[in-house]
Amino acid sequence: MAIIEKMLTEMDNEKLMSNEPIKELEGKNVAIVAMGQSQIDFHLSQTHSVEFDEVWAINAMIGVLPNIDRAFILDPMSRFLDTEDAGTMTPMMRRLLPQCKFPIYTCELDNRVPSAIDYPIESIVSDLGCSYFNNTIPYAIAFALWNKVKQLSLFGIDFTYRNNMHFAEAGRSCTEFWLSKCIDAGIQIEVAPRSSLLDMDIPMQEKLYGYHRLNDPKITYQDGPNMSVCKLSEVQIQETPKPVGIINRNDLELNPVEPEKY
Repeated sequence: MAIIEKMLTEMDNEKLMSNEPIKELEGKNVAIVAMGQSQIDFHLSQTHSVEFDEVWAINAMIGVLPNIDRAFILDPMSRFLDTEDAGTMTPMMRRLLPQCKFPIYTCELDNRVPSAIDYPIESIVSDLGCSYFNNTIPYAIAFALWNKVKQLSLFGIDFTYRNNMHFAEAGRSCTEFWLSKCIDAGIQIEVAPRSSLLDMDIPMQEKLYGYHRLNDPKITYQDGPNMSVCKLSEVQIQETPKPVGIINRNDLELNPVEPEKY
């Protein structure tokens, strides 16, 4: 009971301070997790003990992630509580929103969701000098920029999929615009490897348009804190080791592997 009261007190204090940057966030490593397919990379990161200072959930991810520090749901809570506009997410959101114990940044307070906090739109637009927001994710990225985090790791923020060119969600350009502002501010950006955001899922030899048509295309790579360019032939690509097979009654032609070879 004391823990819950402490959390509610902290959220009350955060509501009072919502128009000012949060000092504790400066220099932090933050993961933003949305609902795209590359969210799986976040779950995989957790199985490999990758740690983040904070995890921020986008929309319905409040029903999926185990340890959430903040959530961003810029639609009014009434969209989930009073209408069916959110489709199949509606029952889950109606059940969870009144119970959440972490701050939910949104556009309008609702007494039915005690943890809802007004997104500091006035301060962010004034301090960052920009008001380009056409989906929820840029609000979270701008919030990170405003609070001077050190690193942003992005999962489930996909918009398009290479294996389905007939499907696309609006908002990618706005999201990448805000990521560009973060990069200019010195924030390190990490994107889930299977996400299309910032062309992350495109092979490195195809990322630079025009150069990708050359026999020896130029590629970019991270060189410490800087980005550098070189020819593909100048890069030593580590060969992926061949998997060791499992021998069973049907693998008559597969001989046991000699230990010294692996």
